[in-house]
Amino acid sequence: MTPPTGIDDRPEIGTALVRRLVDAQFPQWAGLSLTRVEPAGSDHVIHRLGDGLAVRLPCHRGAVGQAAKEMEWLPRLAPHLPLAVPAPVAVGAPGFGYPWPWAVARWLDGEVATVDALSHSRPAAIAMARFLRALRSVPVPGGGPGLIERDEATRAAIAETAGVFDAPAMTDLWDAALAAPPWGRDPVWVHGDLHTGNLLTDGGRLSAVIDFGNLGAGDPACDLTIAFTLMSPACRTAFRDALATDEATWTRGRGWALSTGLNALTHYADDARVVAQTTRQITQALLG
Repeated sequence: MTPPTGIDDRPEIGTALVRRLVDAQFPQWAGLSLTRVEPAGSDHVIHRLGDGLAVRLPCHRGAVGQAAKEMEWLPRLAPHLPLAVPAPVAVGAPGFGYPWPWAVARWLDGEVATVDALSHSRPAAIAMARFLRALRSVPVPGGGPGLIERDEATRAAIAETAGVFDAPAMTDLWDAALAAPPWGRDPVWVHGDLHTGNLLTDGGRLSAVIDFGNLGAGDPACDLTIAFTLMSPACRTAFRDALATDEATWTRGRGWALSTGLNALTHYADDARVVAQTTRQITQALLG
């Protein structure tokens, strides 16, 4: 989850603006209906365009660049993945006062995943493990950040939330994650922001993974956060077994879950939905 980068970075994005951008830059879609999608998450304003397209505009600077990244990489990754992912069809340019590139992609049917729907679903846990195994199998250049880059911010968040959670237990978990042996193999593809809001279900089954703004190469432990945001302990065990995750990677994954949960909690403290989700994430990370 990308934190907000300040009120000054948030342009007004109304349906009238999106209509003007679409009609001016993609006149072939000017006759299609346009309907805002709610809720749309924290990084983009989303509109459904006709029956088959989605228009996504970054609503803060931290989400800029996702359109180009997805346009470049998702068509290459999609054939290797067992779950649906967004299929970009166009990247729009700034205009009419809107300052950043934006994207049009194929509409994905489904509902946003919830803990109530999937936390006790072993098939969903296995499907998530298969998706991550497939994602990791695709060759990737370069490397990405590790846990150590998050150390200062995580320790500050532990101190800030000490009245809510067990600060010594969080510190012990974080110290153990930093001390765990690092990923010693080639970097692999990671989604980078796996939580329930970025998963879709169809007919009660996990069907799609969306929002690849943090896609990159690095330590696969960062994607283990989904085990703590979504799964019950029993399903978490099934997920770990299906993914064949070693102890060191699992320990680092708990650290990623703790760090991202604390980051979201401290940045979105006034959002009850985020507070509930991240409280569960932190609690489950502490349980292991």
